[in-house]
Amino acid sequence: MVIVVTGTAVATVDVAGTEHRNGHLVVGDDGRIAAVGPGDVPAGLLDALTGGDPRRVRRVDGTGCLATPGLVNTHHHLYQWATRGLAQQQNLFGWLTTLYPVWSRMDADTVHAAAAANLGWLALSGCTTSTDHHYVFPRDGGDLFAAEIAAARRIGLRFHPCRGSMDLGRSAGGLPPDSTVEDTDAALAATEAAIDRWHDPAPESMLRVAVAPCSPFSVTPRLMRESAELARRRGVRLHTHLAETVEEEEYCRTTHGCTPVQYAEQLGWLGDDVWLAHGVHLDDAAVTRLGATGTGVAHCPSSNARLGAGTARVTDLLAAGVPVGLGVDGSASQEVGHLGAELRQSLYAARLRGGPAALTARDALALGTIGGARCLGRAAEIGSLEVGKLADVALWRVDGLGHAGIDDPVAALVLGPPAPVELLLVGGRPVVERGELRTADAADLAREAARTHRTLMSPVPSNRSDL
Repeated sequence: MVIVVTGTAVATVDVAGTEHRNGHLVVGDDGRIAAVGPGDVPAGLLDALTGGDPRRVRRVDGTGCLATPGLVNTHHHLYQWATRGLAQQQNLFGWLTTLYPVWSRMDADTVHAAAAANLGWLALSGCTTSTDHHYVFPRDGGDLFAAEIAAARRIGLRFHPCRGSMDLGRSAGGLPPDSTVEDTDAALAATEAAIDRWHDPAPESMLRVAVAPCSPFSVTPRLMRESAELARRRGVRLHTHLAETVEEEEYCRTTHGCTPVQYAEQLGWLGDDVWLAHGVHLDDAAVTRLGATGTGVAHCPSSNARLGAGTARVTDLLAAGVPVGLGVDGSASQEVGHLGAELRQSLYAARLRGGPAALTARDALALGTIGGARCLGRAAEIGSLEVGKLADVALWRVDGLGHAGIDDPVAALVLGPPAPVELLLVGGRPVVERGELRTADAADLAREAARTHRTLMSPVPSNRSDL
């Protein structure tokens, strides 16, 4: 079907920041944007697209709505949906050491149920493309990477799973327990096997794999270096956590004699094929270096606040030319998991750091759309509403009680309460309609997630004060 949305406000998030107070959007049956502009659809366009067959046209009344590019989630840990609400007063290191033993018991069934629930919730929050950083592979847990890919196909989101890894256990000076880490060679081999099996480099791809060793305190220098070499040999992107907390910076200075960004550069981990999660604790030299190398940053304001990690220098990063996208981060450190709400959180965090002019509502929308697309290397395909791009579109309802009286529809979306998603298209395919998930039953997803949570938590003593 050709989908025609009329009477809607439109924020294209193109380079010029083009917006229309009363506009139209046309999606061709090839899953790409055929037209976007002010007023009504140009005469003759629909006939040209359908051969004059009105049965091939679906019309959507966009009155009271705002059309934007679908949101792009640049950092997540989908499996953590099964362990939300735990370690509530811990910093990152305390939170991780509390949860690692729980995660060591998960299997493919856990990961699939958690990922499906998480991705369904992301879709309801306006997300059309999501990454995932999966780095815990318990022995005898089954094919966890395949399990989350199956979940993404079930929900229908564009998916960038990152094959993570850890090979630096506690006995060797790392943070994770030895039972949760892999042998270095085995991790590298499994990562390349994931690329062989799953990565699709096509322009309209629904599935692209990235290489993603976990962090400086859970991965050896050899695994970091050889992962970068592997990714570049295979033409895929690189992702890792970096500069999230002061404890991480202290670890890098003590263990490696340098800052996290200096350490990453020594190992070949800066470049326009890399995006880093968090980037909270960066000095001026690090910000400049990220900008000079085109290294991206996944900004996760709610997770950083939940763990008390600090506030990223987003305004400075943008000024330096760093690609910056938004991430909700793992659901065990950001239980809301609502990507649309991160637009507001990013604006608030920036203004707490830099004052009321530090970030505008439109800047925040750009972080959640074209900024994320830049981090994933897909700015030519997604992230803005332009003719020829993939039809990943969010149509938000901004005329209800919670938004009444906010005349600027972009401000209503960013500064107002989370807006209901009237229609969410991924490559022109409806995933959400009138606030309801169409590709899966939300109640079933919730039941499956609750069941796996109970199974995963059942061996944990009820008197544990740290959970």
